[in-house]
Amino acid sequence: MPAIEVDRPVSGILSIEKAQRMAEFFSVLGDPNRWRILSALAVKELRVGELAEAVEMSESAVSHQLRVLRTMRLVSYRKQGRGVYYCLKDHHIFNPYREASEHPDEPDDCWRLNLATAFQERQSEVFPNPLPCEP
Repeated sequence: MPAIEVDRPVSGILSIEKAQRMAEFFSVLGDPNRWRILSALAVKELRVGELAEAVEMSESAVSHQLRVLRTMRLVSYRKQGRGVYYCLKDHHIFNPYREASEHPDEPDDCWRLNLATAFQERQSEVFPNPLPCEP
């Protein structure tokens, strides 16, 4: 049986700091109202009043949620005259939105197949010569 390399480095593991920032990112996205706001902003930029009407929330509630989303750099705004228009910060925000919005509609076996394929591809990148597992 081949010896297992104990000191073999594992590439691709997140640093503690990055894992913490990612956890905070996903924690912010744990609120359905924030997803609804992001979905409206994925279509076009809107003012607070327009957003409030679109997502059926009060303007103060929308403003609060926008403040949280701005803090996490998920949305940005621009001023035009007296109006303030909000939009998604950049494509890095749109991509997770698109993926997350499509995921619940996929058939169960589809995501399992995609996950298995992605896992196999990732494994070959991270571990080009996989170590044998002991029985």
